[in-house]
Amino acid sequence: MWLTTPDKTMLLQKQNLSLLFNNTTNQNTTIGVDTGTVYQSIDGFGFALTGGSATLLNHLNASQSDALLKELFATDSTHIGISYLRISIGASDLSAADFTYDDMPAGQIDNGLTHFSIDQEMTDLVPVLKRIIAINPSIKIVAAPWTAPVWMKVNTTGNNGFTAGSLNTIYYDAYARYFVKYIQAMQAQGITITAVTPQNEPLNPNNNPSLVMQASEEESFVKNNLGPQFSVAGLNTKIIVYDHNADRPDYPLTILQDAAANPYVDGSAFHLYAGDISALTPVHTTFPAKNLYFTEIYTASTGNFSADLSWHINNVIIGATRNWCKNVIEWNLASDPSFGPHTNGGCTTCQGALTIGADVTRNVSYYIIAHASKFVRPGAVRIASDNQSTLPNVAFKNTDGSKVLIVLNTGGNTQTFNISFNNKIVTSSLNAGAVATYTWN
Repeated sequence: MWLTTPDKTMLLQKQNLSLLFNNTTNQNTTIGVDTGTVYQSIDGFGFALTGGSATLLNHLNASQSDALLKELFATDSTHIGISYLRISIGASDLSAADFTYDDMPAGQIDNGLTHFSIDQEMTDLVPVLKRIIAINPSIKIVAAPWTAPVWMKVNTTGNNGFTAGSLNTIYYDAYARYFVKYIQAMQAQGITITAVTPQNEPLNPNNNPSLVMQASEEESFVKNNLGPQFSVAGLNTKIIVYDHNADRPDYPLTILQDAAANPYVDGSAFHLYAGDISALTPVHTTFPAKNLYFTEIYTASTGNFSADLSWHINNVIIGATRNWCKNVIEWNLASDPSFGPHTNGGCTTCQGALTIGADVTRNVSYYIIAHASKFVRPGAVRIASDNQSTLPNVAFKNTDGSKVLIVLNTGGNTQTFNISFNNKIVTSSLNAGAVATYTWN
């Protein structure tokens, strides 16, 4: 039993007790766990490695950064074993400045992509990723653009064209080739991109950078350009559509319902700044062969530890996986004490899992993800567990046969309850607002 309490007296702390299943009976609320009912397989848990995160990690001294990267990504029992990362294709709003991989002077275009280059990533992002891959060679990476190169866009609103606008239809082919070049350039550095989404938050014109891509536009881009270009190039990088909030499940459904687009699409990705996580299950029910992913939610500098711990464990770690997501990624891995770096107009209140300044501080998002990433390993499957009203929970079975149960107490008082497995029970207690991860063989 590993415990985090809302008052921070316990932070992912292993409890010095043995949980022994037995044949006793009592009147406690019981969470039954059943390996006989299996849901989706799990790809992993982790964070967005933003450009700013990479810069902060790369600027630590060698011994400090080595120890920190091992703590985050090593898969042995003494570290938290992050297994999935999200990175931006070009700048995100948590980069120090706007850029893409094919920026041109105003009025000039580069339809042949002769100026394409990932050189701007060679200072921080690529070196950090190489060190992470050396620690965990099987880590998965999903990449998403915040914008296309400005010369490909129309109707932009600011920041030298980096904000808003949409993709000019005459550059759909060029933009698909841009993705291919990106994946190949990263592969040349020994970095395999597991999946891409065509656009981060395609319905959000207010970020910097940003680009609006309606469902019909993304559908056309995937079926006519991106999917075919990946096929011609022999890429097995997955295409995951949408990558935005749970209030618009109609967006990915529109694309999946298109018979020409559907074969190119691995699944859909969601954020949770709007809507309810339960909206994902109908997407799974409609297209059960397509995967679901949870790719972004942030913890704010204006929040508080106990409320954020409870909300994120309940809605994201438990909620997303109970609604068929194969992964959970929080935004973002690291920020400085002023919640930077960020672009002009980028997020000013996004608190990293780590604050990297004179010291390294572990924040609430670190513990939210670690309660799953440390114990639920890639290839695990979600299994059935009774979801009690004030003890929301989710259970998994790892490939080695070990079981994992994550339980949150959303009630106002300490709760004593049973975990039932194979007709035996074990009794445990959780203080109000506490989260525990239980493991057994």
